[in-house]
Amino acid sequence: MASLKRLLIGKPMETKRLKHEKLPKWKALAVFSSDALSSVAYATEEILLVLALLGTSVFFYSLPIAVAILVLLLLVTLSYRQIIYAFPSGGGAYVVARDHLGTKISLVAGAALMIDYILTVAVSISSGVAALTSAFPGLLPWKVELAVALVLLLMVLNLRGITESATVFAYPTYVFIGFVLVMIAVGGWQLWQEGWHGFTMHEHASTAHMFASGYSLFILLRAFSSGCSAMTGVEAISNGVPAFRPDSSKNAAITMGWMSTLLGVMFLGITVLAAGFGVTPTEHQTVISQIGRHVFGNGLLFYLFQLATMVILVLAANTSFAGFPQLTSIMAKDGFLPRSLAARGDRLVFSNSIILLSVLAIALIIAFHAKTHSLIPLYAVGVFLSFTIGQSGLIKKLWNREEGRKFGVLLTVETGAVVTGIVTLVTMIAKFTQGAWSVIVAIPLFVWMFIRIHEHYKKIGEQLRLDEREWQQREKLLKPKVIIPISGVSKVVAQSVQYARSISDDITALSIIFDEKDEQKLRQKWEKFYPDIPLEVIYSPYRTILSPLLEYITKAEKEADRAPVTVLLPQFIVKKWWHTFLHNQTAIILRFFLIMKKDVVIATLPYHLRE
Repeated sequence: MASLKRLLIGKPMETKRLKHEKLPKWKALAVFSSDALSSVAYATEEILLVLALLGTSVFFYSLPIAVAILVLLLLVTLSYRQIIYAFPSGGGAYVVARDHLGTKISLVAGAALMIDYILTVAVSISSGVAALTSAFPGLLPWKVELAVALVLLLMVLNLRGITESATVFAYPTYVFIGFVLVMIAVGGWQLWQEGWHGFTMHEHASTAHMFASGYSLFILLRAFSSGCSAMTGVEAISNGVPAFRPDSSKNAAITMGWMSTLLGVMFLGITVLAAGFGVTPTEHQTVISQIGRHVFGNGLLFYLFQLATMVILVLAANTSFAGFPQLTSIMAKDGFLPRSLAARGDRLVFSNSIILLSVLAIALIIAFHAKTHSLIPLYAVGVFLSFTIGQSGLIKKLWNREEGRKFGVLLTVETGAVVTGIVTLVTMIAKFTQGAWSVIVAIPLFVWMFIRIHEHYKKIGEQLRLDEREWQQREKLLKPKVIIPISGVSKVVAQSVQYARSISDDITALSIIFDEKDEQKLRQKWEKFYPDIPLEVIYSPYRTILSPLLEYITKAEKEADRAPVTVLLPQFIVKKWWHTFLHNQTAIILRFFLIMKKDVVIATLPYHLRE
């Protein structure tokens, strides 16, 4: 197992190498922005799928919806650049809320972000598989298996370390960006030459008509909330500021500017091409695939574009593998998650968090059969809730600092908080029946879990805290009473007796027998070697060891008064692993049950066999 681990994730790294595992901006863009940038592959399609409920005559409204989303993206970007400078330790909305809005609100933000990261992996991988099956329909029956395999591949790559995984993921990200920008440029030229031959605003679908109908307005808002999936992952850079090279805040803010510019250009460009070419969503071919086929034809370039799309959608999940461990490590240090999630593994990454994220994402993929359209309705609630909380905390911070009260910055952040708050409510209502209800239920359950974990750690700390008076009392404890369970007289028992003599003068051997005839033979042999140590023999008519042993130890514990009771378990260790199955593992079973007794010390003295 150790050899397999070294083969998969590489040799362990020294702690001092951590400072060399920081990312330059060009690599950080690929690691932290792949989720946001890849969302252009399905965001436009999500808008059109909702508008299709009113017919293709309203598909033209995908353009004003896209513009509205870009305005929202600008507000969120400006706000989160301020968060990056104000909170360089990372953690995003969770840390902002923890420091300025209180513990409970910070836990809501933490829950929303964690759910968002898990869904990002499931949605991105499922979308990547959908892009692959669009080009190769023969793979459709295997889409769940393909998705699970891709999650496991990403898990292994991320376990290898930050810098190594960033190098692997950087180049495909830039290939995809290049393909999309070329597609927009060539597609725009084609529209210029051929003229707009797609969707236009029809008389019966005028703005006044649309807003006059309550149902139509609801569909427009629902389409807007679906298109907001383009903004998922925007907050990832603010969560992972410590992963950047110094000056980390400045580099993170610059990278966020690059990401938002690229995202805005690609999302608007794809939406314009979809409207200009008259692309409609189909079951077996994505919107971006149809645009690519129209621009590149049906040749090699199209299949390379599909491959690049699939790869970036898969790598989009890597944003979560970069952000989720950073977030959970901070929450674990605060005592709201298991402390093992704050520990770095062999390769200086938070290995336990990476594995946990993979397991949860695989569970979602299997549960939803790797269907992107089933997963996306769960997506935007947590994202915009964390946006709103993060910006609200930043507003309070700016108001509390005299030098921070710059009217322009404050107005931008306040506007962003109000708008994202409205979007959160719209998303909850518009997508409630599609599955958003499950996220609304899950967030309080996560918060409840965080609180229970924190209470556990708090109570453990109170019980383990040692004051001076208690320490002095412990120092005056008597020597222990030692009980050695035996089945016979052997070298294993002899070693245990020798050790027991070094720690106590009160030693008793205890044997549980199933046949009364065995008692005399055992006593004769015991008295020959250890006449000074009493031997207690208990007959067990029902051939059980555990019950009579526990009864005897409980009785000895009561009689010992203040003296501790130590149960010394002799155990021989075999040389080869398969030899274990040839012997009874009584000592292991006894240890498992005895560990539950409050005032009994259990010690195992191993005797290693040569053959």
